Amino acid sequence: MQKRAIGPFQVAPVGLGCMSLNHAYGVPPSADEGARLLGHALDCGYDFLDTATIYGMGANERLIGSALSARRDQFVLASKCGLYIDQDGKRVITGRPDAVLRMLDESLVRLGTDHIDLYYLHRRDFDVPIEETVGALAGAVHAGKIGAIGLSEMSADTLGRAHAVHPIAAMQTEYSLWTRNAEIAVLDACQELGVAFVAFSPVARGFLGGAISADTVYAKGDLRAGMPRFQPPHIDHNLALWRAFEQAAMPIGCTPAQLAIAWVLHRAPHIVAIPGSANAQHIADNYAAANVELDTATMAALDATINQKTVSGARYPAAMQPTIETEEFV
Repeated sequence: MQKRAIGPFQVAPVGLGCMSLNHAYGVPPSADEGARLLGHALDCGYDFLDTATIYGMGANERLIGSALSARRDQFVLASKCGLYIDQDGKRVITGRPDAVLRMLDESLVRLGTDHIDLYYLHRRDFDVPIEETVGALAGAVHAGKIGAIGLSEMSADTLGRAHAVHPIAAMQTEYSLWTRNAEIAVLDACQELGVAFVAFSPVARGFLGGAISADTVYAKGDLRAGMPRFQPPHIDHNLALWRAFEQAAMPIGCTPAQLAIAWVLHRAPHIVAIPGSANAQHIADNYAAANVELDTATMAALDATINQKTVSGARYPAAMQPTIETEEFV
């Protein structure tokens, strides 16, 4: 499996998004099971793990810190600042230099380490110039607290401004067959600047893995319960796309989730995918997706079946969309 570059690091094409071990999708596993799954992921070959301050309100970082302290040299560790839940249960976005540096120190404690390899600004704070936030994070690089800086769900213009202050190692944005916003400008901008593109939700939040039906009842706190694509009137239309996609996986001899991840990886060599799961078999299968070969005809057929024009519904609810800076299709 040929590795791909993220700043100074070389990692497998498929990393592990750790959010679902504590947060956002279904009922999270127990701490003991979460620790077992993390160890299983490393045993499968994963060498790039992604977490954030907001995942489980710090619980995800604590889980990684406690479960993998003895194996810390086996993986590149990424976390994020700038997005958290306050004491009133409200999502807060901040890019203030003092706030992001405080959050970094808190993450280091939760993770039980003195160094995070890749540290992202999770969302753009429109009240703070990106240059100020990146300047503060650059100071953390020079202090040895972080190895590289990343951005998440931001525009090509913001990436360019940030990169002028300090090299940006990675841009993390949702990317899959049914979420193509990065194709407007960010994918090309990353390639031009030598920035890795880290694709989260490459399996479309489980949809392209067959996890969703018209009768799915979401657990309390599951993000998909409020996302238009997963709800009427859009879900029936999108399930028809899913059935066509499922059929496409059969002759290739892979699972639908593997096909979804392979499609993302085949789009460009500077892309790393970070699917997440709380299922041991899915974790193993997702990692193996890097070995799935797709020819040009298959890529074109998938591209024509599921894209921004064929999918029904917005990717975020109206209240959340203003916090996302990635370019939107007109």
